[in-house]
Amino acid sequence: MTRQEPILVLGAGSWGTALAMVLARNGNKVWLWGRDAAHIKQMIDSRQNARFLPDIHFPETLQPITRLEACVAQANEIVVVVPSHGFRETLNICAPYLTTTARVCWATKGLENETGLLLHQVAEQMVGSLRPLAVLSGPSFAKEVASGLPTAVTIASQSAQYAQDLVRLFHNPDFRPYTSTDMIGVQLGGAVKNIMAIAAGIADGLGLGANTRAALITRGLTEMVRFGTTLGGQRETFMGLAGLGDLVLTCTDNQSRNRRFGYAIAQGCDIGQAQIEIGQVVEGVRATHEVNRLAQKNGIDMPIVEQVENVLQEVCTPLEAVQALLSRQPKPEWE
Repeated sequence: MTRQEPILVLGAGSWGTALAMVLARNGNKVWLWGRDAAHIKQMIDSRQNARFLPDIHFPETLQPITRLEACVAQANEIVVVVPSHGFRETLNICAPYLTTTARVCWATKGLENETGLLLHQVAEQMVGSLRPLAVLSGPSFAKEVASGLPTAVTIASQSAQYAQDLVRLFHNPDFRPYTSTDMIGVQLGGAVKNIMAIAAGIADGLGLGANTRAALITRGLTEMVRFGTTLGGQRETFMGLAGLGDLVLTCTDNQSRNRRFGYAIAQGCDIGQAQIEIGQVVEGVRATHEVNRLAQKNGIDMPIVEQVENVLQEVCTPLEAVQALLSRQPKPEWE
């Protein structure tokens, strides 16, 4: 399934660019928008995103653009890949120009700052609850996707037709989407796994070894399931690509910004400086506060998330956070 009508991808970071390249390689006409006009011009001139994905050249049908409003008015397929803190603002800009038939998918991970809303709730507020909406998530590093390495993801939507249409737009021999109806679970998995990746980075930065990392991933999955099912997600979602798959990926590979961030602060790097040195948004920092707040509000036991929050708020050191986890009262594994 290819489209001569343009698909508009909002967000010219590494992930947005990678997804735009997948769509364009499938023969679709794709517009890629970014907030930084100078960056867009560089991409137009060089035919690559040298800032985030150097030496990977754009397909012919991928066109970086700066005129957002005019392009929104011409696109019926919109894919939002901006950081979670810019999600509402981006949709607010787009909303007046959306066509009546436009459909909105996002590959943004996290919750809205301060409100703790899931992004489908934000999207419903900004573009209407009757418009087809979908979320794409799963174990997927942008560089590997852009390089054409095999990747599998989940696309969740309440509209079976929209989910299938997105599968046809994205699917190729190197990029395999699966469908789901569990938008809540897919979104919560994507938010919580970033927090666990920070925790895994901290553990490795402290030199605690492979046993600790395996235990942390396993107990992190328990917290993800406990949190997600309480808030309306389906248990099986967290055992799939958007849950366990993404959790393992981000906790075990240094392509993960969240893991690198945790490692850096465990090594004594200042929290602010660690984010600057990584050079891209570390979504887990914001997600930690919102998930911890929602967990406390709903009486959900999430000790790993709580200790990551304590480290980020400088209530304790990374080592003290580990010691607090290890000193917890023993209990049956499945409680």
